[in-house]
Amino acid sequence: MFKILGKQRLYENIVKLDVEAPLIAEHARAGQFITLRIDEKGERIPLTIADTDNKRSITLVLQEVGASTKMLGKCEAGDAILDILGPLGHPTEVENFGTVVCVGGGVGIAVVYPVVKAMKAKGNKVVTIVGSRSEDALIFRKENQSHSNEFFITTDDGSCGRKGFVSDELKHLIGKGAKIDRVIAIGPVPMMKAVSNVTKPHNIKTIVSLNPLMLDATGMCGVCRVTVGGEVKFTCVDGPEFDGHLVDYDELATRLSQYKDKEQIALEKCERCK
Repeated sequence: MFKILGKQRLYENIVKLDVEAPLIAEHARAGQFITLRIDEKGERIPLTIADTDNKRSITLVLQEVGASTKMLGKCEAGDAILDILGPLGHPTEVENFGTVVCVGGGVGIAVVYPVVKAMKAKGNKVVTIVGSRSEDALIFRKENQSHSNEFFITTDDGSCGRKGFVSDELKHLIGKGAKIDRVIAIGPVPMMKAVSNVTKPHNIKTIVSLNPLMLDATGMCGVCRVTVGGEVKFTCVDGPEFDGHLVDYDELATRLSQYKDKEQIALEKCERCK
């Protein structure tokens, strides 16, 4: 059992949980994730580790979209999670590349935070671009800004920063002649696809973090397969980070929507059981 030490609602459907998990916290690196089960009947949920605290706890940020994440969002400090497996996946490649642009969208703003921190600690000039629907939905703003040399915000409604998308801000920076050695983008699939399309003509190395459907998270079931450079990869053991210019985003988007009807049925059942 893993005790929840703290809970904070960051936005109407986004929750931050600090969970006691010393062994995971000690070994976790930027870019890695965990899977968890709330109880014996729960499905496995993959969540990227957003932070660690003194080798005692890990920070998880989740968006309540389905039955399982809504159940997890109802947990409070003092409650316990049955299973947590991790850290999983390959860590982010962290070197002194020069200038690294870290792009986060939606919940991906929290997920990109450990990458921002690690890149800065390695001596890179870190330019961070975060985007959300509105200013109210911006999460981990201070955390990311504190480890960034330059920090930009975009919002869909123009309530904060540039009105538009993170890809618009990135395109603007490239257009101004900014020297960029690497881009790391984490967020919704359409956002990562848009960022990759912006950088590809300029041959800027771009890494994206994929979080498709997962089941066992050990490479056995094949549920998380994605096509990268024409080859089948398993996100849980080969990723979660891949070359953004090689990912088949259309296939990925199709697979992510494959079980929407079943997810809706589970969600409706969950709502009736309140």
